[in-house]
Amino acid sequence: MKTKTISKTAILVLAVMSFACGGGESTADKVATNETTIEVEAAKPTPAIIEEPIVEEEQVEEMIEEQSSVALSGEQKIANSDCLSCHLVERKVIGPSFKEIAAEYKPTEDNITMLASKIIKGGAGVWGEAAMSPHPALSEADAKEMVKYILSLYE
Repeated sequence: MKTKTISKTAILVLAVMSFACGGGESTADKVATNETTIEVEAAKPTPAIIEEPIVEEEQVEEMIEEQSSVALSGEQKIANSDCLSCHLVERKVIGPSFKEIAAEYKPTEDNITMLASKIIKGGAGVWGEAAMSPHPALSEADAKEMVKYILSLYE
């Protein structure tokens, strides 16, 4: 009985293997029936790569600042900065109003230079306990334009 079971199993395994392998067709026969012709085009030349100079992010920011600083007025420069978070034209917020500053300082070259320096370096003690934070990224020319606008508000 054991022999019959082994024989049946062996026949079954052989039958499965023969069907799984494609029913007796050779691989060469399959390739011969599925052949197709492929046409290959000649390679086209690639265009030359033009290298552009690498510009650092800081250089781009400087170029933008240089271009925009010439075109903007002192009032526009203030509007584009963080000044209005502590100062308003008419009313004291954290620091004095622009009109209070204009009433305190005459628009002389010495005052304009001194106040521009305070904007860039920061300062404290003149208008109370609150310190003005420094603005080191601001150019002296831009700070002076801002001060000129502030001092022009004197009535």
